[in-house]
Amino acid sequence: MGAYKYMSELYRKKQSDVMRYLLRIRCWQYRQLTKVHRAPRPTRPDKARRLGYKAKQGFVIYRISMRRGGRKRPVAKGCPYGKPKTSGAVKQQKPERNLQSIAEERVGRRLKGLRILNSYWVGQDSTYKYFEVIMIDTHHAAITRDPKINWMCNPVQKHRELRGLTASGKSSRGLGKGHKFNQTKGGSRRANWLRRNSLKLRRKR
Repeated sequence: MGAYKYMSELYRKKQSDVMRYLLRIRCWQYRQLTKVHRAPRPTRPDKARRLGYKAKQGFVIYRISMRRGGRKRPVAKGCPYGKPKTSGAVKQQKPERNLQSIAEERVGRRLKGLRILNSYWVGQDSTYKYFEVIMIDTHHAAITRDPKINWMCNPVQKHRELRGLTASGKSSRGLGKGHKFNQTKGGSRRANWLRRNSLKLRRKR
């Protein structure tokens, strides 16, 4: 087994003495830093490489801390005005997307010139979850000349994280194959609904 394989095996047993100690020390360190900051290198090089990271110019790692917990409904004084149908709970609401996807969005908004390739979990404590985001400088020659990654330079890849195109963003869109994913046949929920609710009168030729 190579070194990366050993590292990935370590992370599979997060409650082992070694990992519990390491993660506790790391979380303490991350708490002292700002919410979004640049990491000099990936904390989990094995995971980062599996997600497309290369240790070369043009690749950047940013770390972000996300406050854990549900999403309180943003209404004044806890009063959801309007119809009785909409006047449900204020607390105990959950966001549609997972924390990792929201973390990618926040980093993407902060660093508008870079593009997000992927992200991964690096630790959590009682208050925060910590993610590292792999970002790419699409104007760097090392990226534009590399045929394995220069697809990220296409204009259509701008702000992928805001449109649910990253791996964590896709997870809440209900995409997949098989009978469990009938609701998103044809691309998305909306495309599926539109196709089923459109009257198509095929002309006889």
